[in-house]
Amino acid sequence: MKILGIDTSSLSTTVAVVEDNKVICEYTVNTKKTHSQKLMVMIENMFKVSDINIAEIDLIAVCEGPGSFTGLRIAMATVKSIAHAKNLPIVTVNSLEILAGNMNLCEKKICSILDAQRAQVYFGKYEYKDNELIELDKVQVTQIDELLNSLDGEWVIVGEAVYKYIDKINNYKNLYIPNSSHLINRASCLCSIALNKYEKNINVYNSQTANLNYIRKSQAELDYEKKNG
Repeated sequence: MKILGIDTSSLSTTVAVVEDNKVICEYTVNTKKTHSQKLMVMIENMFKVSDINIAEIDLIAVCEGPGSFTGLRIAMATVKSIAHAKNLPIVTVNSLEILAGNMNLCEKKICSILDAQRAQVYFGKYEYKDNELIELDKVQVTQIDELLNSLDGEWVIVGEAVYKYIDKINNYKNLYIPNSSHLINRASCLCSIALNKYEKNINVYNSQTANLNYIRKSQAELDYEKKNG
């Protein structure tokens, strides 16, 4: 089974094609160019250099959130268009699970964090048991200080928000930061998790039913509601 993975939930744009857990091609760009500038060019280039035709794709994996509201919408719109045109199933995976998946075989507990602005982070807690990634707590949003204070025992911290809060994290002796390649979402990891979910019939949708999970409303929506009572 060939899976096309697309993730634009954070600053990085990442796409991959994975066949039966073998990475055929992965393309990740972590720059300030907008996802709309990068995404389609990356997909087209990836197919070209890998000599893969879209007709060979059996499944599309996409990040459902949380993360950048605009980025999430760009990826989902792209995935829905491809899935509709080619009648392909879609599997959605949350961004924090994708990050935790970077740390497969890790013996410590894993906390994934993404910036939610105003000293807040989206976070998810995970650990590996018998080579399977287990969710320890539902994805939430909280103040970074509150989260760090709550982490008892040894934890590995992953995610782009590590860069923003690295000084705070380094104040804790029980918290560890892996190398930079483990701190950003990877589409190949997205594909691997999506394959597992597809085989268990979890989060499997079509172009009409797939949806995003923002976790919370955007600041613009909150400001609008406050202004209009």
